[in-house]
Amino acid sequence: MMRKRRTEILLKGSKDISVKLAQEIRNKYEVKTVEEPNPGTVMVKVREQAQGSLFYLGEVLVTECKVMIDGALGMGIVAGDEPELASDLAVIDAAYNGELPETKAWAGVLLMEEDRRARKNKVLKNKILKTKVNFETMDV
Repeated sequence: MMRKRRTEILLKGSKDISVKLAQEIRNKYEVKTVEEPNPGTVMVKVREQAQGSLFYLGEVLVTECKVMIDGALGMGIVAGDEPELASDLAVIDAAYNGELPETKAWAGVLLMEEDRRARKNKVLKNKILKTKVNFETMDV
């Protein structure tokens, strides 16, 4: 599973999953903290539609953390002030970068969470669509 997809599932899904996966690694391996979770800012780049030029919309507060497990570096960056989540994401990232055997079993957990989120979003979308007004069928 690609890093972007994995991180998106962990960020949008239940926080319990990232805590559980990171704790599994912390219980079996020595996790060395390279950089404690600390706040920072990143610039948000946006493409202007009419001319297609890039510009910076502004800054976003993030929390970032770096850890190392058996020589594999992992990094976690989260929007907002969430040091625990940033640390958990860094541990999970290091586990994948180090190709630890535990990561093979995680694919199923992550796919189930992705599916659960998709079903939840579909239910929400259907609720919203029930309130949608179709102006083409209205009598004028």
